[in-house]
Order: sequence, then structure tokens, then C-alpha cells
Amino acid sequence: MADPKGFMKFTREGPQRRPVELRVLDWKELYEPFPDERLKNQGARCMDCGVPFCQSPSGCPVVNLIPEWNDLVHRGRWKDALKALHTTNNFPEFTGRLCPAPCESACVLGINQDPVSIRVIEWNIIDKGFDEGWVEPVLPIVVTGKRVAVVGSGPAGLAAAQQLARVGHHVTVYEKADRIGGLLRYGIPDFKMEKWVLDRRLEQMLVEGVNFETNVHVGHDVTVDALRRDFDAVLLTLGAEQPRDLPVPGRELQGVHFAMDFLTQQNKRVAGDTITAEPITAKGKRVVIIGGGDTGSDCLGTAHRHGCLDVHQFELLPEPPPTRADSTPWPLWPMQLRTSHAHEEGCDRQWSVSTTNFSGHNGHVTKLHAQQVQFEHGKITPVAGTEFEMDVDLVLLAMGFTGPVKQGLLDSAGVQYTARGSVDVDDNFMTNVDGVFAAGDTKRGASLIVWAIAEGRKAAAGIHQYLMSENASFSR
Repeated sequence: MADPKGFMKFTREGPQRRPVELRVLDWKELYEPFPDERLKNQGARCMDCGVPFCQSPSGCPVVNLIPEWNDLVHRGRWKDALKALHTTNNFPEFTGRLCPAPCESACVLGINQDPVSIRVIEWNIIDKGFDEGWVEPVLPIVVTGKRVAVVGSGPAGLAAAQQLARVGHHVTVYEKADRIGGLLRYGIPDFKMEKWVLDRRLEQMLVEGVNFETNVHVGHDVTVDALRRDFDAVLLTLGAEQPRDLPVPGRELQGVHFAMDFLTQQNKRVAGDTITAEPITAKGKRVVIIGGGDTGSDCLGTAHRHGCLDVHQFELLPEPPPTRADSTPWPLWPMQLRTSHAHEEGCDRQWSVSTTNFSGHNGHVTKLHAQQVQFEHGKITPVAGTEFEMDVDLVLLAMGFTGPVKQGLLDSAGVQYTARGSVDVDDNFMTNVDGVFAAGDTKRGASLIVWAIAEGRKAAAGIHQYLMSENASFSR
């Protein structure tokens, strides 16, 4: 602990977002650079708690060594901070930019002050590491000759693939899309993470020996049985891509789309692709986003950059309190109102709204019909006399995901499911099918990127143990 009074000397700071009027004109990342000296001050605010809840599994699923690298940054020992960061997290450049930072909600300093700016310190450590050339491929000491197939190239699959390659297994990652990355590639807008951030890490993994196969839809182009014949183990990291639908009259009208279709198409445009499907654009349109989470915020920021006429966002649940609710005391993830960068760019947010139907003209949506609801005793009931309608041209359904897509790969593989519809696994992340493992959102349902990385690492450990021996050590 370099400065025992650091939390008393310095207040919480973070990088400034680029001005709204400028950032909505492009797809570049949101934040201005943050000087090293101010980062050192933020590292000094860490109190080196006796029990650092920030790095508990609930605060950080990968169990980052947060107090250690906060202190190292304060001392200017950036390379050592990078080593500490990479000890537990394969991709801090992803979590630093995209994770909602439950570590900060669990920060002990947050009991009576603003918590330490953990997330900002994290992504600056890794970016400096890449800039200085400190991030190098980690090659295996021995080659086992064992072959592992990873199905899906999101954060869980990539983390597992990197871990397995580093202990000497031959790893092939299969991705149904035309580029590697899963939702990191096509679900996250570039204004949150530009794709060169992903590509530079993939370059490292290629040198480490990971083989990537794109445009291969396992379950359609190749069967799971074929993978089981050709590989010693198979890991399923498909994500939880089954979107929650809104089964109301008029849902079939043109102009009503799932959020991920909208976001994927735009990410392809930014990548320079020609869109051959029907274009989904918010330009000059009256837009309604149904759903108040991160995906809805991503749609909102994208709609602004398209040049929408106006945009509204509806949430079914009541408006959260402005500060931490009594029901979620420290160190729990707080139930409270959150305003994202996209809301800062402009939005009419409405709470306790239930969409009842859509109507249209010539097969295209023109009106949304809704009413206010109330949430009491665990039930949502409509409020009489609150019905209203709104002119719309584009409706985006951002209501979350119900779990992994079962039709095709999963059903054909014969894996068992949990009561929540995710793939069931044992303590080593193996399914009921011998040699077939599952991790990330496929195993736990739609969740955070940091959970995906943590589960990818744990699944890799389980696979390594399965392939080698019960006494094999996976840590390096």
C-alpha cells in the first residue's frame, strides 16, 4: 500500500466522454485519454483492505488481483501490474471496456465514498502493455498431442482456447459467422469497443497455435458426432442467443426487429461489408426500443448515429431509485437507476410500460399501442385508463435472451438441460455426454463478459484434467 492516505487525498476520477455533438458523428470509442499521473492517483485510492471484496467471486468472477495492480500502478510499475492482471484475466481489454464492474460495487471504499476507479485502471494497464510491446505470445513448454474443438468464439470460447493452447493441446475454434469474436464482434457497437482491440488479441492467439475456422455452423455444416470422432474433447460455448420475443398482435409487421439483428448489421457496415439482407436503419425514423438493459442502450447509441428522428425507450419494470436500494446493500450489485452514455445523447425513457400490440399500413408498422402497468406483490398488472399509442417507424426488441438456441447443435448432441434451459454440466464443466463440455452463457444463461471469461478458464481446467490425469496441474 504505497499511500495509506490516498483515499483521503484524492477523489474518484475517470476519463471524460467525447462531446455528444462530436461522438454521434462517428463510430469511434467514447472516451478521451486519461493521463498516467491521474491514474496513479486513482490507484492510490485503493485501501488494500484486509478483506478485499472487490476480488471476491461475487465482486470479480475471474478473481482479479485488484489491490495488487492498483498499488503497482500507483508506484508506476506498469509492467508488473500487467503481469498481475494477466494472471487471472485473459482479456482485460474486453472487461475493462465492457464489464459493468461489479468489483466497484463491492469496493470497501464504496461504503461511504465513491469506489476506486477499478475498471479504468484495468483497461489502461492492458492498453499500455500492448503499446509498449509487453504483451507477447505464451508458447507451450510441451505439446500433448491432444485435440480440442471449441464451438463458438465469444469470450468464453476464446478464454478456454487460449488456456488450452498454452498447455500444449491442439485447439480449433469453430465460428458460424464470417469473423471470429461472437457477440464481441457483432453484438458490441464499435463506439463501446473498436474491433482492432479484438483483432490484436486474436493475432496473439494465432501465434500461440489456436486455429480458427469461420463460416462453419456446427450442427449444420458439421455434426457434433463428427467433432467427437476427430477431437479428444469438445467445448460448447455458443452463447445464449435465443432472444426473448414479444408475442403480441402486429409482431409480424415489417419494421419490428430483434435488437441483435439491428446491431449485427451495423457492425458489419462499420467493418466495410455490403449488407445483402433488408437494411435495418433508424435514419429519419421514429424509433421505440423495448427493453432497458445494455442491449437497449447499444441500440439507442446506434440509432443516434444513424440519425433517427426521435427515439423512446420503454421498460416494463418500475423506475429504480436514484441511489442504492435498501434491498441491495453493499457489497451486492446495487439496484439503482443507471444512465448510460447513450442516454446522455438523448432519449425519452419511460418506465412501467407494457406494449400491447402494433398496427400498421401496407404491412409495415406505423403505431405502437401500450399501457402503464404496476408491479405489486411480484405481479405486473395493467393500470386502467392509461392506454396510449405512439407513431413509430422502427421497433427494436431488446428484452434479453432466454438461453442458448437448442434446435440443431445442442439437441442433436444429446446434452441435458437445467430447469432454466441452459446446458447442464458437472463440477468439471462436462455435460452428460462424455468428452463434451459447456461454459459461458451456454451453461449459465445470458450473463456478463467477466463470467464468460471465468467459466472459459474453468472449463479449460476441466478439459485439461479430463485429457491428462486427475493430478494434472493446469496453472502456469
